[in-house]
Amino acid sequence: MTTSDIDHQQTRPLTGTVALVAGATRGAGRAIAVQLGAAGATVYATGRTTRTHASEVGRPTETIEETAELVTAAGGEGIAVPVDHLRPDQVRALVARIDEERGRLDVLVNGLWGGDHLIPWGKKMWETDLDQGLRMLDLGIRSHAITSSCALPLLVRNPGGLVVEMTDGTAEYNTRFRENFYFDLAKYAPLRMAFALGEDLKEVGATAVALTPGYLRSEAMLDHYGVREENWRDALADEPHFAIAESPVYVGRAVAALAADPERHRWNGRSLSSGQLAQEYGFTDADGSQPDGWAYFIEVVHGGKDATADDYR
Repeated sequence: MTTSDIDHQQTRPLTGTVALVAGATRGAGRAIAVQLGAAGATVYATGRTTRTHASEVGRPTETIEETAELVTAAGGEGIAVPVDHLRPDQVRALVARIDEERGRLDVLVNGLWGGDHLIPWGKKMWETDLDQGLRMLDLGIRSHAITSSCALPLLVRNPGGLVVEMTDGTAEYNTRFRENFYFDLAKYAPLRMAFALGEDLKEVGATAVALTPGYLRSEAMLDHYGVREENWRDALADEPHFAIAESPVYVGRAVAALAADPERHRWNGRSLSSGQLAQEYGFTDADGSQPDGWAYFIEVVHGGKDATADDYR
């Protein structure tokens, strides 16, 4: 092996890896796709918003085509495929295409959601519009089940596959009520999905985990506070706890680190966070820090510990 080969393995450890990031239009999904690409992977980026069609989320400037271009620019190969993951026929067609073009699937990231606009914060279960509540469950649970059902036969064809169930909150944090019945259920279910898939997959040499970012500086969250990534700290005047916020790059690096770890099966079935994996693998957020948002919320915000966000970065 030449020196250049060794350098390439170190900088592009996922060369030859084929990944599907379901829900890669924006936020964590987009960042995960890009960081997998930066590590050398071929990434199929799916979602419902394209340059010619916007999904119900209503953010037409964030598209899967742009995500695929960012993946390629980062050093991988990005392939944009419009897919509604609540349509089994569309998901089956996607998997058949991956099989035909690549003959394998090594990483599946179930990052599907797109339900934030449906959450009626402060309303009881019976005060929440039923159709909106059930739509949240479709977007956050049913879409994941459909995608796994269709994609896992290809993923398990070769040993060593990785499934990442994205959610909001660790298993420890999500013992707390997440303020709305349907949101609570939609974000707890992927934790249990990862556990159950871990049981099914361990016999075939594959791994499933649940993964959550911390307080995410997604495009939508930055818009909510009227800031950009460059001046995000200006939002602290309205929300002091935003001081613990992390960029989407952080959780993207977490998935890339997991995918490149030959010993990742030790995490099988477990609930993980970007901050936890940063301590394990040594990666940082884009600014060089290592925020641990969930520890901050558990210990400081809810636990009353005398500390600041800086103590958790």
